Amino acid sequence: MIIASSIVLIVTSLLMVVLVLMHKGKGGGLSDMFGGGISSSLGGSSVVERNLDRLTIGTGVIWFASIIALGLLFKHKGV
Repeated sequence: MIIASSIVLIVTSLLMVVLVLMHKGKGGGLSDMFGGGISSSLGGSSVVERNLDRLTIGTGVIWFASIIALGLLFKHKGV
């Protein structure tokens, strides 16, 4: 169970890095490298931006839950 939670934590951590970098920044930044400049003309409240926000929040919740689960598993095992 610890291995599965660790894998979930690693995958969600990498996904969080990618998702945060894809968000449109105030100064352009790395989001323009991944095509963020194309959707910037649509405004900040576009469907793509809202879906990216939802996906980032959902991934963050899973990431946080996996950290809590790993902490409880380590505490229960006495490691």
